[in-house]
Amino acid sequence: MPNNNSKSKKKTIKVRMNFSWLYLILILGIIWMLFNQQGSNPQKVEWDEVKTMMQAGDVKDIHFIRNDFKGEITVKPDRLSKYADKFGGHVPSKSPHFFFWVSESFNAEKEFGTINDTLPQQDKVKIIMENDNKIWTGVLEWLILPIILILMWVWMFRGFSQKMGNGSGSGSMGGGIFNVGKSTGKLADKTQVKVTFKDVAGLYGAKDEIMEVVDFLKNPKKYTALGGKIPKGALLVGPPGTGKTLLAKAVAGEANVPFFSISGSDFVEMFVGVGASRVRDLFRQAKEKAPCIVFIDEIDAVGRARGKNVGFSSNDERENTLNQLLTEMDGFDTNSGVIILAATNRADILDKALLRAGRFDRQIHVDLPELKEREEIFKVHMKGLKIAKDFDVDFMAKHTPGFSGADIANVCNEAALTAARKNKQEIDRQDFLDAVDRIVGGLERKSAIITPEEKRSIAHHEAGHATVSWLLPYANPLFKVTLIPRGQALGAAWYLPEERKIWTRNQMIDEMCSLLGGRVAEEIVNGEPSTGAQNDLEKLTQMAYSMVQYYGMSDKVGALSFYDSTGAKGYDLTKPYSEKTAEIMDKEVKDLVGKIHEMTYKIIMDHKEGFLQMAALLLEKEVIFADDVEKILGPKVKPKGIAAEIPAEGDTKTN
Repeated sequence: MPNNNSKSKKKTIKVRMNFSWLYLILILGIIWMLFNQQGSNPQKVEWDEVKTMMQAGDVKDIHFIRNDFKGEITVKPDRLSKYADKFGGHVPSKSPHFFFWVSESFNAEKEFGTINDTLPQQDKVKIIMENDNKIWTGVLEWLILPIILILMWVWMFRGFSQKMGNGSGSGSMGGGIFNVGKSTGKLADKTQVKVTFKDVAGLYGAKDEIMEVVDFLKNPKKYTALGGKIPKGALLVGPPGTGKTLLAKAVAGEANVPFFSISGSDFVEMFVGVGASRVRDLFRQAKEKAPCIVFIDEIDAVGRARGKNVGFSSNDERENTLNQLLTEMDGFDTNSGVIILAATNRADILDKALLRAGRFDRQIHVDLPELKEREEIFKVHMKGLKIAKDFDVDFMAKHTPGFSGADIANVCNEAALTAARKNKQEIDRQDFLDAVDRIVGGLERKSAIITPEEKRSIAHHEAGHATVSWLLPYANPLFKVTLIPRGQALGAAWYLPEERKIWTRNQMIDEMCSLLGGRVAEEIVNGEPSTGAQNDLEKLTQMAYSMVQYYGMSDKVGALSFYDSTGAKGYDLTKPYSEKTAEIMDKEVKDLVGKIHEMTYKIIMDHKEGFLQMAALLLEKEVIFADDVEKILGPKVKPKGIAAEIPAEGDTKTN
């Protein structure tokens, strides 16, 4: 029998006082007090009128307050109709109905007694005389409004409701206009952060360097014994979704030191000087808890290069915040024991003063995962999923090149949803492939209306891509071709390219021929091109200009590159070349594209029979794979000296 006591652990429930409810109850109570007398609207009368009312037998009782010299009159219910005109035509439902004032010389006992002696027994008036000793009534009448104003001021501007929360660090100081300059950085709680380095798959080099930062703080003597100094900062740089913030969470989970986390946008506010004030407050707290780690996510929001903020003056709030950040990181005052971690995917726009040694001593590049890393990431995200026993993780890793860790997590989740949609008990390989198709290509558009002529044109277009890529040695090997519309694409050719770090001229030319294969196929079959090749032409033009302008692959232009990798030019719109050189580059690009068009045309015409057969098969099945293409065109053409096997990596190209 399992021990249920071990599973049913008592959870501590933290009850936090929220003063907003207290304020609301107080305001409602005051409103009730103010309007509780609604319906009692006594009218002022003179003493002579009171005597007339008493003599007529209309008065039920009189409440006379000696020290106020005020009398309150209650009229008999059956006589109220006589005085309806004094109340605007309606009869009041509550008493007193009238009141009167008298002078200090008024002898109440004598006056009321004289009138009562003349009245018959049934008309005698009940007289109640007393002194008003409720001194707090007047005090409250004067204090209620100031109290309301003070409480509202405290509630709106000082944020007591947030201060009374059990927030950690400076997080409880947020809100309120007087705390606007306080840092909103959150101090990580060891019990709340569950992520460790074991949960970070792949990222071998980046993880090693970030683990060393943690080791600096755990064992500082190990490094300082040799005279070394602990690095002051490390900048995580990489594309979105590669795991930069995840690494920071792992540092918070592993480090036994305080860990502050804040976003770069939290420093920038509409109030002048707030950003600099928050930077000072953040580092003040960090110094008090040193040794510690401060993590600034998306630091490009505040660390943009100064002088490049279009539309802002020299007294820009963002620049003031950056200046303060630079001073705190490595200024006149020392910040011993405080290590700064920051993450960005736009390191090219950061200020050079922020990147220099002494502030960010290290730049840790978090790149897209390689094949082995993708396999590990898949295994991490498949925990908890009901995967089929024959599922091949290596197969999926090979078919998702260029996918980040966030993309792979999305693939796993989408595969689970796809399997559930099909009422499956396990998630198999086809579910993962469908998930990749949906993420990369978009949702399948089953309701898309395509005419037979359009479908035929799309089939020839995609068959042209497949034919050219299959017959060129350096073109990306084909994985499958589909006519199923997804997203904005009416068809798609999916490839399995090698993960190249560098490209040769022949590789780029073969890839450009593959891009142009769809348009050339339309020209051959239909006699004219269509708009379906827009995406292909866009990529083709970019590659052609890159070869001429950036990579020095043009004989007439020479080994020159006009690419500004540093971004130092900023918003300078002038070109680093003359108009004559621009004309030469344009002509070189047109000549290059013309040669590629001729080459592509010749390939398709030399294999026109296989090309048409592939298009017919595609119209019949709507989806064909590399095996079908191999049956028609033979084995994939390989470069000389390369083993005849399809590269085990994947990418997509859509039209």
